[in-house]
Amino acid sequence: MNQLEQLKQYTTVVADTGDFQSIKAFTPQDATTNPSLILKAVQKADYQSLLEKAVRDHKSKSTEAIIDNLLVGFGQEILKIVPGRVSTETDARLSFDTQGTIAKSRELIRLYEAAGIKRERVLIKIASTWEGIKAAEVLEKEGIRCNLTLLFSLSQAIACAEAKVQLISPFVGRIYDWYKQKTGQEYTGADDPGVQSVKRIYAYYRKFGYKTEVMGASFRNTSQITELAGCDLLTISPDLLQKLSESEVPMPRKLSMEIAKADPIQKINLDEKTFRLMLNDDAMGTEKLAEGIRVFCADIVQLEQMIEKMR
Repeated sequence: MNQLEQLKQYTTVVADTGDFQSIKAFTPQDATTNPSLILKAVQKADYQSLLEKAVRDHKSKSTEAIIDNLLVGFGQEILKIVPGRVSTETDARLSFDTQGTIAKSRELIRLYEAAGIKRERVLIKIASTWEGIKAAEVLEKEGIRCNLTLLFSLSQAIACAEAKVQLISPFVGRIYDWYKQKTGQEYTGADDPGVQSVKRIYAYYRKFGYKTEVMGASFRNTSQITELAGCDLLTISPDLLQKLSESEVPMPRKLSMEIAKADPIQKINLDEKTFRLMLNDDAMGTEKLAEGIRVFCADIVQLEQMIEKMR
């Protein structure tokens, strides 16, 4: 078996792209998108029609409403390809607005349901700020499943688990980027700080009985993926899916319930003050969360500007 086939024995494989045409050959279970991926996709000729349709069909509505419909349009097309779930992201400018995030999430689910898509097939992506996690806690009680993204630290992961969110997306590659930039070192295999972060979160969840799913994200190379074989899910870009499908190097399982239960990690009692202090003490987590929100905000603004020129 190639590495992709081996990985699918232990882990649910998720495609990380707005370019849904590129994922058919890899038969992933789920797919994820984000503002940057959608912005990149709509600049390709293959997806111009989706953007044009969203603008044409909702021209009398606000630019915000057109973007909501565009995101759901992409999600609908992706769900024709994957048998499982699609993740659709809320506006990053709501990252510190609990009520705004709740309202936006409800609207996205309303649009999906109006299009005949059951809410069980949608994960609403929300930044892992304290306000975002509190929004997800409310939404989960309404049956709106959430994917907490821009997650870089154990404090964020614990808060998500205690809020009973469906799934988290710790960002392996962006953690790696930070440490590489700070130290000038290359990290490979089990020494990769991004890999170590996900292993620590996975061990904590499994050891203490949390049901929240762990989906490693933001990979820079296949080594990071092979080190996390056995994680609940991994969301992988089409180019790395291609590389996995071309390799037949053995991929043994690295994460499991048995390994997690043997981990010496200790339970942490987390309230808001502890969360904020732990995150503040984590320079990497603090910087990458802020940077990620800024980038996603900038891409939403750029998408708005594109739409406004078309109206």
